[in-house]
Amino acid sequence: MSANFAQLIDYFENLARKHKGIGHSDTEKHFFRMELDEVLAGINRTNVTTPFLILEGYSYDYTDNKSDNLIKNRHGAFLLLDKISDKSDYEGIQKIWNEMEMIGDDILARIKVDKKSHTNPVIRDFDFSQVEATLIASEMDNHYGIRYTYTISSAHPTESDDSVWINPVENGSI
Repeated sequence: MSANFAQLIDYFENLARKHKGIGHSDTEKHFFRMELDEVLAGINRTNVTTPFLILEGYSYDYTDNKSDNLIKNRHGAFLLLDKISDKSDYEGIQKIWNEMEMIGDDILARIKVDKKSHTNPVIRDFDFSQVEATLIASEMDNHYGIRYTYTISSAHPTESDDSVWINPVENGSI
């Protein structure tokens, strides 16, 4: 994948803008970049409008199948959250979880369409068989929703780029 994290942020922000159930805009913030520990500790922002989509950073590893091909596996997550005023309202919490699941299904369907149509290279290698969803609750501030984890696996160049080295590779050695 030649795309970078900034492009992934832009893609998910556009999903939040285009989905009617989220409705992110410049004046009503429904999209944020945060990490899970920030969410679980309580969201301390005043500009949050619910429901909202949070994109987490990603980690990555490499798979070497003992061939010339190296695979870079980016593991990330996004969250869909809404707020309830009374955390003892279990029917209301279940309703939020159901609504966030429907929005999550919509987002995954849109990613699938974009992947097939090649409209955005950042999700070209999105691996749907690696998507997992988990219900989450942040009782500190009454946010409930779903966390989706995913993997984007793509071929990684194995050739050395001589332009980035002071002494280019000569005869396979530095």
